[in-house]
Amino acid sequence: MSVTTQDRFARLKALRRPLPVAAGSSIGADSAGTGGKVSTTDRIYAPLVDSLPGTSADVPEGAERLAQILGAGVKKNKFGEHLGLRRWFADAIDCAPPEQHLGSAALALLAPDSADEIADPSQWLFLDTETTGLSGGSGTYAFLTGIAWWDAGGLEVEQFFMREHSEEHSVLEALAERIAERPVLVTFNGKSFDWPLLETRFRMTRKISVPSLRAHLDFLHPARNLWRLRLGSVRLAELERHVLGWNRGTDVMSELIPSMYFDFLRGGPPEPLVPIFHHNQMDLRGLAGLSSRVLSLLANAETESKDAFELFGVSRICERRGEAARARILFQQSIAGDLPIETERAARRSLALMAKREGDFPRALGLWESMLGGSREGFEAYEQMAIYYERHAKEPHTAAALAKEALAELRRADRAGAAAASLHRRTRARFEHRLARLERRLRKMAGRGLLEAMVAESPARAGESK
Repeated sequence: MSVTTQDRFARLKALRRPLPVAAGSSIGADSAGTGGKVSTTDRIYAPLVDSLPGTSADVPEGAERLAQILGAGVKKNKFGEHLGLRRWFADAIDCAPPEQHLGSAALALLAPDSADEIADPSQWLFLDTETTGLSGGSGTYAFLTGIAWWDAGGLEVEQFFMREHSEEHSVLEALAERIAERPVLVTFNGKSFDWPLLETRFRMTRKISVPSLRAHLDFLHPARNLWRLRLGSVRLAELERHVLGWNRGTDVMSELIPSMYFDFLRGGPPEPLVPIFHHNQMDLRGLAGLSSRVLSLLANAETESKDAFELFGVSRICERRGEAARARILFQQSIAGDLPIETERAARRSLALMAKREGDFPRALGLWESMLGGSREGFEAYEQMAIYYERHAKEPHTAAALAKEALAELRRADRAGAAAASLHRRTRARFEHRLARLERRLRKMAGRGLLEAMVAESPARAGESK
């Protein structure tokens, strides 16, 4: 909309009379003098004027009080206004900022083939949003967008708040400016939720281009590898408590946040929104602290951690990235630690497969033999050993015996109810097929052996008859 058109609407708004309201509510004297009638001009142009960014009369009454409580201020740009708040924290969550430049070992595991800027933490921009819905979609707004960056040995946090929906353009413009300054985005589940949502909101403005990112680091995925087996939940608050040793205290429940914002828009008190700002700040501080911890483990897990789960998690990341030598060392260290039996079997399985790929069959056999049993890894060990004895050692009798032993183990697991029905059917079918093939082969070998013996015996008998 051109400036001239916007100016015309603003003048019309200044001239129009207030609309009639219910008895008992505040109303201007001008409208009272008209007998409550609404002009055609009011009906046509009032909605258009109210929809202009920065000119809406729909900002809730509690917005000014909210700004006073938070120590926030009204920020302006070419798209209008929004509420802005900045705070500096001396640290993240008991974690110091990374060194000036990150080592290549951690980066190769975290984000291989990424841009050079990823190695410079000063280019990182932490991001977390609070939204009007938890399922995403084009109708979901990010009403509070929090960002943070390392600064002066601490963490600078900035928050952009939409006092009402028409301020979205102003918020997105401010966010785009910050991303241009620090183009490496750092999130926790942001690749799946926060950033796709914001991309949609940018596109729907048709005025503000989606900011270009040099890289996007999402620490949810390494967190799952490192701590899900130990903690079960990898919610950020749980990781702060159990990994970083920090308890954020009383916190607002995420599922209540949308309704609290809607209550504010309807004229509710601003005080319930204050914990949401605090929650967003804690998420950003927790994310920054977690990023430092993850980087430290990826770079030096061998010396930085004595936790068997963390060592196992880093070893799995190394295995996926093709760093077999380091993965082997870390798997062995995790097995030497206090891993549950199920996780230890998974570590032995990975070590055995690496040994098989490298042609170290004696080591692979030793690991497989230690895993035999009624577990998923145990049945896989039976199968791998049967394959080895059939194809490499050329001992089909041993391979058939292993298949029979696996089938007997499956029957025991089935009686005990220890095996899932689908796993039981698939595994039994594979071993029955393998055993039937091996027995056919053994019968053929036995037939050829008998024939060879008979052929060898014939000349001897002919000599005796002469």
